[in-house]
Amino acid sequence: MPNSSKELLNKFEAYLQNNLPAVQTFHPSFNTALQVMIKAKAKRFRPILMLSIVDNLSPLLLKNSFDIAVALEIFHTYSLIHDDLPSMDDAILRRGIETLHKTYDDATAILVGDALNTHTFHLVANSSLSSLTKIDIIKQLSLDGGINGMVVGQAIDIYFENKTLGLDELKILHLNKTAKLIATSLKIGAIICELGDKTTNKLYDIGMDIGLLFQIQDDILDNTLNDQQALKSTNKDNEKNTFVNLLGLDGAIDEANKLSDKILSQINNLQPNLQVALKGTLKGYLHRHN
Repeated sequence: MPNSSKELLNKFEAYLQNNLPAVQTFHPSFNTALQVMIKAKAKRFRPILMLSIVDNLSPLLLKNSFDIAVALEIFHTYSLIHDDLPSMDDAILRRGIETLHKTYDDATAILVGDALNTHTFHLVANSSLSSLTKIDIIKQLSLDGGINGMVVGQAIDIYFENKTLGLDELKILHLNKTAKLIATSLKIGAIICELGDKTTNKLYDIGMDIGLLFQIQDDILDNTLNDQQALKSTNKDNEKNTFVNLLGLDGAIDEANKLSDKILSQINNLQPNLQVALKGTLKGYLHRHN
């Protein structure tokens, strides 16, 4: 019987905390810096999306998939550390704690981000999955987490700060910066389970919509919560292209609810096991603002 979302999260959290990246070094603080943002309280959304697919479709592969889930989480964490840097968003709070460049310095934050990025692929390469599966995972993660996804999205975001984008351009920005890594998490679950191209592509498309919804909701929360409530720096995007800045708060909420309807309709057209996997993980995200 599949795990509930809470059970899966608890199992993953325990595995993550017992398998934190570390290096043998006489550096007095590098390991602490390397681990602190991973240890911090977080939703673990991307790894749980992936694990939920495996747990419901190929449960015998679940144990062997935990290193892939850790890889997804530390890759996402690297992106947050770099996103918070003074040269990018210049944030002082992330996951309820001080950002790395504030606790240490810019160089430490950059190097920790670099370390987590490369360690991601070390974890995948050394995981207990078939070589072909690992190659496909590396290809997918490096594609959507690199210049064809998250990185170009971040570049667009920074370049067009103080320049208003249209709605279609804003969606392209965030489909790359945010959505592709979420879509890749679902696709990697499908790759592990060998679900076939048709189902895999459907999951990827749903993941893109989930990622866009996630970003719209993040913009709404940034506008309505304080730092302590959000566990990160908020109200810093007044000069940036956000859905709230473009559509207004009510317009952004309406856009989020329409996207929730679309995602739920897509999920209802999947096979029952996938419906269970996604609905359990997405509980609390769909129609969040109704």
